[in-house]
Amino acid sequence: MDYRKTNAPLTTVTRDMMKMSAETGNVYETVKIIAKRSNQISVEMKQDLEKKLQEFASYTDNLEEVFENREQIEISRYYEKLPKPTLLATQELLEGKLYYKNPAKEEEEIL
Repeated sequence: MDYRKTNAPLTTVTRDMMKMSAETGNVYETVKIIAKRSNQISVEMKQDLEKKLQEFASYTDNLEEVFENREQIEISRYYEKLPKPTLLATQELLEGKLYYKNPAKEEEEIL
């Protein structure tokens, strides 16, 4: 996932939860959906960051270490400037890009 291409805000935005929860019909269920997706995004971002920083892993000290530290700092700053996972998940929900299902509701409909 390319996090830069999203149009999620970089700072917290006040939202009308009643409008956001219109599809699920329950504010708490909507928050739970956003929280689960946020955790997924957070894990994905962490894995991407670790993979990029793994390239700089060296077990010996040398003179190039200062230059490598600058590159590591730039990569870390890039990830710090990205929107937070909760904002990304909320934006996905608002744009209708999230797929979710509630097995308990599906079971009730069957019975």
